Amino acid sequence: MQTPSWLDRTEYPFTSHWHSIDGAQMHYLDEGPKDDPHPIVIVHGTPTWSFEWRHVVRTLARTRRVIVADHLGFGLSDKPELAAYEPEAHARRLLGLLDSLALPRITLFVHDFGGPIGIGAFRDHLDRVERIVLLNSWFWPVDDDRRAVSISRFVRGPIGRFLYVWLSFSVRVLLPSALGNRKLLTRAIHRQYVGPFASRAERRAPWVLGCELAGSSAFYATLWAIRAQLAAIPTAIVWGERDPAFGPAYLARLRATLPQAVVRTLPEVGHFPAEEAPDEVSRAILGIAQA
Repeated sequence: MQTPSWLDRTEYPFTSHWHSIDGAQMHYLDEGPKDDPHPIVIVHGTPTWSFEWRHVVRTLARTRRVIVADHLGFGLSDKPELAAYEPEAHARRLLGLLDSLALPRITLFVHDFGGPIGIGAFRDHLDRVERIVLLNSWFWPVDDDRRAVSISRFVRGPIGRFLYVWLSFSVRVLLPSALGNRKLLTRAIHRQYVGPFASRAERRAPWVLGCELAGSSAFYATLWAIRAQLAAIPTAIVWGERDPAFGPAYLARLRATLPQAVVRTLPEVGHFPAEEAPDEVSRAILGIAQA
């Protein structure tokens, strides 16, 4: 596959791998020692891609195998206009990729929509998940969150669709606004997030996930139904406290649902800790992965 002209290989010096699924090519990273029996799988959200985890991958790959896929419609993966981009479809494709790599046991790290996608991928295979790291994420229906329901309804409407698909609002405006310290997102780095969504056709996947914040409640309910099994898995929670998307109520619900989880809060960090505090994130992952 050809490297896009906007990609900065100095910032993203990794070997690209490809997995064929649903008639498209899904891009992923597979860094670190391949004999690691329990690799770390990182699942990104929207509107980001594996580039967000570049610092974390470099750190972890010194001693651990690290796999980060770009969901179809994101990053360097194909972006077929008519593909299914709902969280359940992403979860199915992620499991297909990991099955192709023959990974019997993993540490699962999830962020943002990566929560329902990653947990959804292993919903019926929790015996393969040794540990979980949750970072500014969730895995339950948000029907009781009026703000989330309102946002999802707005995105689904004509103005929301125009903002997302025509103006690339999610990556150009929402992403930088969700950082605790916007100065960390230089123009050069921001360009790496904008690059995958150059055309209107390529912006459909972030728009669909925006709609599905409250639009995939039936799928989220199946994940919430297994919360007792999830609570039995060793878990860490890393939380950027200046997150405008997932506020204190989301962290409180995770604490109550996963009472044995080790919690690390980052007071000055927003919604994207891997971009703002990669060392803290790496230490949290290694801490639980080696426990």
